[in-house]
Amino acid sequence: MKFPTSVKDHPIVEQALRRLDALGDPRFGPTLVRCLDDTLARTIRPMPDGTAFVVTGDIPAMWLRDSTTQMMPYLALMRDDAPLQDLVLAVMKRQFQQIGRNPYANAFNAEPSGRAHDPNDLCDDPWVWEEKYEVDSLAFPLLLAHRFWLATERTDHLAGAARVARLVIEVWRREQDHEDLSAYRFLRPASARSDTLQNDGRGTPVARTGMTWSGFRPSDDACVYGYNVPANLCAAAALDGAADMARHLSDTALADAATALAAELRDAALRHGTVHHPNFGSIYAYEVDGHGHALLTDDANMPSLLSLPLVANVSTTDPRYLATRTFVLSPANPTWYSGTAAEGVGSPHTPDGYIWPIAIAVEGLTSNDPDDRLRALGTLVDTDAGTGAMHESFDKDDPRQFTRPWFSWANAMYAELALDTVGLGTRSLWTACDGG
Repeated sequence: MKFPTSVKDHPIVEQALRRLDALGDPRFGPTLVRCLDDTLARTIRPMPDGTAFVVTGDIPAMWLRDSTTQMMPYLALMRDDAPLQDLVLAVMKRQFQQIGRNPYANAFNAEPSGRAHDPNDLCDDPWVWEEKYEVDSLAFPLLLAHRFWLATERTDHLAGAARVARLVIEVWRREQDHEDLSAYRFLRPASARSDTLQNDGRGTPVARTGMTWSGFRPSDDACVYGYNVPANLCAAAALDGAADMARHLSDTALADAATALAAELRDAALRHGTVHHPNFGSIYAYEVDGHGHALLTDDANMPSLLSLPLVANVSTTDPRYLATRTFVLSPANPTWYSGTAAEGVGSPHTPDGYIWPIAIAVEGLTSNDPDDRLRALGTLVDTDAGTGAMHESFDKDDPRQFTRPWFSWANAMYAELALDTVGLGTRSLWTACDGG
């Protein structure tokens, strides 16, 4: 199967380029084309079974989360574009296969090659690159399946999405009682604390709260406390979409199961995942354990607290979100940095003082002020070190110092922001869910 390798002549992209040029910065448009075309031309590998394998960039593995976000900008282009639709459908089919093979893995090989981030990991499945269990790895493909349906009205993927949703619900239910029901373990011998789980691979102790447990964050770093709040809220949104798709299939049992679990996760996140901050009021914590401990921070990787309107059906006008947002974008957040080149959110996954372009794009996309989106777009092209592409992170004072020269997820976030800034993005697909 042959998939598109460029969208530079796509009518919507051409319209976006005209609108971006009118904003006065000649870098906006070419960067959009480069980011969109790079993903199509360099990261996607058609497979003999009709699926598509998507590398994350300079790592030869397919992440469930990253491959979802890499496809998201194209949803704005595919209403009448069958080849683009077929591409995203092929990616989803691959994701469904991978989840069915191992719902606890976060990244996979194209073949059963046995390649792995660390060959000493407990997992010996030759298809699995890494078996870091992350709630968002299961949530993001369901979000993509639902938004693809909204964007295209195609239904030929819904049966596969429903099969995956049943498996995901089973896993998330089990991990609501991680201590007693889960057999999952992750040990990486001689690794840094952030790259392995404590307590013989079980993770730090948690009490039952109604949230579902996660071993690792969307950054692939180990959770300090096992209930990652933004991941749980993202899971609830994914279940909303699963219920919507199930109703279309007249699968009442699946719709009811998804709706019930989504309500439990949201209720638990509100009861156990919020704290009263003396300066900001009621805000979401990043992680909690059900034993009274809470981690007040955010991480640049999505789902983050900052990204809740994008991935969790939380309105941009929700008071608790706005209070949390104010905290995240302030010095009170230990991962927020301000320098001579930029200010924004970073991650413990990268050096102190390094800001992530993903977080800058998210900040713009979740703002209620259109001027914020334009400022974010300008910051991204100002800090690309002259490469015309986005990086994983960069030094707050010197963008020439950056991590990962090729990171397709960051390119996709620039594309989403650029399209949204000129009114051609996918905003309607997520505001339709949250009413924002």
